[in-house]
Amino acid sequence: MSNGNGSMSPEDRKITGEALQTAVVDLIGLSLQAKQAHWNVHGPNFRPVHLHLDEVVAASREHTDTLAERAAAIGVSPDGRAETVARDATKPPFGAGPVTDKEVVKKMTKLLADVIARLREGVKDTEEADPVTQDLLIAAAHDLEKHHWMFKAQQ
Repeated sequence: MSNGNGSMSPEDRKITGEALQTAVVDLIGLSLQAKQAHWNVHGPNFRPVHLHLDEVVAASREHTDTLAERAAAIGVSPDGRAETVARDATKPPFGAGPVTDKEVVKKMTKLLADVIARLREGVKDTEEADPVTQDLLIAAAHDLEKHHWMFKAQQ
C-alpha cells in the first residue's frame, strides 16, 4: 500500500508491476492470436466467428493500453516488444494457414480461459499491493469472461 506520501512501497510496486506485465503480454498475445484466427477462419460459421474475433482484439487492445499506462504511472516500464510477448505470453494456439470455425471456437475458448486465469492471479496478487491496479485487472477479466462465455456457448 501507500507509504503515506502517495507512492507505493518498493515491494508493492514489484508485485503490481509483475501482475501488470503479465497482463500486458497476455493481452498483446491474445490480440495477435485473435487476428491470426480472424484472417484464416473458414467454415459455415465464418461470419459470426470472424466478427467476434475482432471484438476480442478490440477488448484486448483497450485493456493492454490501460494496463501498460498504469504500469508507467507507478514507475514500472511496460515491455510489449515482440520477443517479450513471444517468450512470456500464454502460448499461442494458432499456427500459420487456414483454420476451421469449429477449431477457432475451441482454441479461443481455451486461450481465453488461460488468459483469464492469469488475470485472476494478478487480481489476487494486487489485492493488498494496489487496489487500483486490481480494479483494472478485474475489468479486463470481466470483459474477457464475456467473450469466453460466448465462444464456449458455440461448442
